[in-house]
Amino acid sequence: MYTDSHCHLNFPQLQAHLAEIRRNMDTAGVSRALLISTRLETFEDVHGMAMAYDNFWCTAGVHPDEDQVQEPTLDDLLRLGQRPKVVGIGETGLDYYRLGERSVADMEWQRQRFRLHIRAARQLHLPLVIHTRSASADTLAILKEEGEDGSGGSAGGVFHCFTETAEVAKAALDLGFYISFSGILTFKNASDLRDIVTWMPLDRMLIETDSPYLAPAPHRGKVNDPSLVPWVARQIASLRQLEDHEVGTMTSANFNLLFKGVLN
Repeated sequence: MYTDSHCHLNFPQLQAHLAEIRRNMDTAGVSRALLISTRLETFEDVHGMAMAYDNFWCTAGVHPDEDQVQEPTLDDLLRLGQRPKVVGIGETGLDYYRLGERSVADMEWQRQRFRLHIRAARQLHLPLVIHTRSASADTLAILKEEGEDGSGGSAGGVFHCFTETAEVAKAALDLGFYISFSGILTFKNASDLRDIVTWMPLDRMLIETDSPYLAPAPHRGKVNDPSLVPWVARQIASLRQLEDHEVGTMTSANFNLLFKGVLN
């Protein structure tokens, strides 16, 4: 019934408990999960888990906040993106939140990495998994510059773990992207996000855990895992006057449409 569209099951605090997590997913009605690549060095772990289980899939990419890792080339992304059960490119995007002593100008390496991911996604006809934090203007500008304008030739994709403004949400939707909500939606201080949920099209929503992070209320502060994604659906259902299972069915159908290779 429910699909976790973004999780990191290869991270140590989850991988060590995978059997228990899978049992809990089954009990909670979470039938599928998309495992997200964050660096080339651990891609084989992510891909191996996707290959081992018929209800797991994965992406290929390097997280924008990873700066002490093997830098991907376009050939790397194209090669990995053609592997079985790889259904998306990312997570990729821009993150200016932890600049430290660096300036935005110093982050050109991050912008160039983002462009490579977009080009790989377009060549492979796979959707992008977009991470953007404190960088939405540049994220949207680069997508447009690289041809992601919502036209027939676009790769498209999803803005995952959305925490931006209503204006950014509208811009992402205008470019043909989906928007995914995490456990943050259940936090007391997330009223602006809940406002977005009240008006955005239901057929462009996904749900996720981003586990092991961002466990939804009432589990906030604990290690998150895909079995908790129904709590995100429950919050959306409350805001849209729907049943929990309706949100689960709807967001799973949206997942099928976006990640077209998921049933192959």
